[in-house]
This record gives sequence, structure tokens and C-alpha cells, in this order.
Amino acid sequence: MGFISAIILGFVQGITEFLPISSSAHLILTRSLLGITDSHALAFDALLHLATAAAVVLYFWRDIWALVQTFLRYVGRMPVGERDVALLFAIIVGTIPAAIGGFLLEGTMETRFRSPLFIAGALIVGSVLLGFAEYVYRRKGSGKERTKKQMTVRAGFIVGLFQTLALVPGMSRSGSTIAGGMLLGISRREATRFAFLLSIPIILGAGLKKVLEMLLLHEAVRWSPILVGAAVAFVVGLAAIHFMIGYLRNHTLWAFIWYQVVLALVVVFVVFSQ
Repeated sequence: MGFISAIILGFVQGITEFLPISSSAHLILTRSLLGITDSHALAFDALLHLATAAAVVLYFWRDIWALVQTFLRYVGRMPVGERDVALLFAIIVGTIPAAIGGFLLEGTMETRFRSPLFIAGALIVGSVLLGFAEYVYRRKGSGKERTKKQMTVRAGFIVGLFQTLALVPGMSRSGSTIAGGMLLGISRREATRFAFLLSIPIILGAGLKKVLEMLLLHEAVRWSPILVGAAVAFVVGLAAIHFMIGYLRNHTLWAFIWYQVVLALVVVFVVFSQ
């Protein structure tokens, strides 16, 4: 893999990991478009996952530090806020479904469900899910009522179930989890914040797992372009997180919904026109 290809893939991973448009779909389609069949794809994917995990950890380091303090105070039986404890356990419980699903299904999903037509179908399904979430969100009370709703352990688990949809290539992790939060009546901004916090253990775990698999292969790897691509993914990922948090203060998800629909139609057109 050359530097240009690595930079392009790093940019694609960084921006699509945190926008509700499916990073897996865009990476698969971009590799197909560029004709990339690199033997070091595992090493590159591992570094991309770690780079985007580092981006979300850096962006939310204050929240993460607060959660660490909450955990230590809770274990030490010291006074702690009820809301902080609920958020901590919501993330812990919400991580479990995707962790189990990834352990059982990741290999199957990565090898058998990566065709362009399957991805196009998943993009449409993801668009329908986001559109339904917007519809339900609009009908569930006023904005003031939604902002009063706090994240609970039960809600965290349910959102975690939505996160497992991201195991399917073409389904967005952030889109699925944001939709899950919105369907529960949580504000778009709070649902987005929780989605990003919930993604940290899974993205970090997936990255470390791929690194371990790569090390066990004992293959010689050309690290320079891989590290450049990871650096691009990190920087672009930070920008994408900041954009989403700000964008959803005053906007809906419809721009991303229609983008996925158009992309799916383009993929179908290209496949059948060949």
C-alpha cells in the first residue's frame, strides 16, 4: 500500500467512524474503488481502529476521567452522584452485547457479508432506522421533556443492543447507537455523546485484538504508510467528533439519511452497469 492510498483510507476511516454513515461500508467501497488488495490490511485496520479510539478518548478525556473517579469512589464506598453512577454502569452494561456479538460473529461478518450489494442493502436499512428514530423522536414530547431524561442502566443496555448492529458491514455504529438513544426519548446531543463514550471500549478492544492477531502472524510490515494513514484517521476523527456534537445541537439526521440512500443507489447502479 502506498502513501496516497493510506492517507485516503485514513481520511475515510476518521470521518466515517463518527458520522452515522458506516465506516465499514466506506472502507470496503474505497478499497474496491482504488483496487487495494494489500497483504497488510490487518495491520492497517488495527492501527486505524486504535487511531480512532485514541481520538475519541482524547476528545472526551474529561468525561472519561470523571467516570474513572466515579468508579473509584463507588468501589471505595465514598459519596458519588447518582447520575454519574448510572452513566458508568450504562456504559459497562451497554458494552456487553457488542462484545459478545463481536466475539461470536465478527469473523463471519468480515468474510461472508462484504459484497457491494449486501452493503447497499445495509445502508438502506440503516437509513430506515435513522428515519424511524427521527419520526419517533419528533412525536415524543417537547424538547424540554427530552432534555430532562437521563441515561439509565436499562437505557444503556438497550442502546448497547443497537450497537451490535454495527457488526453488519454497512451498518453505522454511531448511527445505530444514536438512533437507539433517540428512540428512548433521549435528546440527539446526549444520545450522540453517549454513543461516542459507548464506542470507546469496543473500538479500543477491536483495535487491540487486531494488533494481537497481526503480531501472531509474524509478517514483515511496511509501517511508514500505515502510520501515516493512522495519523490522518486520528486528526480527522477528532474533527468528525467535534462536528457531530456541534451539528446535532440544531440539526436533524436527515442529511445523513439521504446520503446513505443515495450512496446505496449509486452502488447498486455501478454493480448492475458492469
